[in-house]
Amino acid sequence: MDKRDIAETFRLRLATLVARSGVNQSTFATRIGIDRSALSQLLAGSATRLPRAETLMNIASQHNVSLDWLLGLSQDEGLASEIRQSLEIEEAPGGFDRTLLGKWHTEAAGTKIRYVPAGIPDLLRTEELIDYEAGITMRDPGAQLGEAQYRIDYNRRPETDMEVCMPRHMLEIFARGLGIWSGFPPEARARQLAHMARLLDDLYPSFRLYLYDGRKRYSVPYTIFGQIRAAIFMGNMYVVLNATEAVRTLTRHFDDLIRAAEINAHETAGFARHLHDVTVPAD
Repeated sequence: MDKRDIAETFRLRLATLVARSGVNQSTFATRIGIDRSALSQLLAGSATRLPRAETLMNIASQHNVSLDWLLGLSQDEGLASEIRQSLEIEEAPGGFDRTLLGKWHTEAAGTKIRYVPAGIPDLLRTEELIDYEAGITMRDPGAQLGEAQYRIDYNRRPETDMEVCMPRHMLEIFARGLGIWSGFPPEARARQLAHMARLLDDLYPSFRLYLYDGRKRYSVPYTIFGQIRAAIFMGNMYVVLNATEAVRTLTRHFDDLIRAAEINAHETAGFARHLHDVTVPAD
């Protein structure tokens, strides 16, 4: 479902709940933790944005409906669809905006998303690098390119707050053309690093990349969606944690990575430019 369709469905179902509640809009707004003007904006026919995840959960809780129904992801209005196991395993097909990942990002809108990537973060990769790595992973490069653009657009939304943490040596290994990047030409590596530096400047501070010493800290790839869930990436599937304490534990692990960072978010673009300068082939 397109994000505009989700917003429209949410607006219509919110209007249904307001009408069904039997109270005026001021009282309805107070009960879900927002003011009257914010509710009016959500109900406006031109509204294309979803409220914060906290507001979504307040609406669902106050009116005994499921988040899936509220967002148009299910026709089941009842809470039965919200009762999940504390741990699930989900497959990871392509097409970011049409999969669970897209749904999870939508549900977490307005909260902090924390992300430890498996490689160079998807939204920072050039088309050249996507094509090169697709030849190794056998994934569809067209789908990956669309995913990268979706993530860039997502991070340009004013409500986005995303922190990313990865090992410093991963970028250093890339710049030197080692490991899986041994066949990626120096000129292409230099273009990738310059592209990364530009995007890091462009998206800061809504997107913040930290680099830690991978010799002192270790992490598997995972994403934490606010306080809602965490998804651990395992190649072609995700282990999804829904239990509050499990999400909090991973959040503490992520915070430890941030505290151990050797290169902070405001410095990472400069570090990428430094790697670019030493990667550019000599004339």
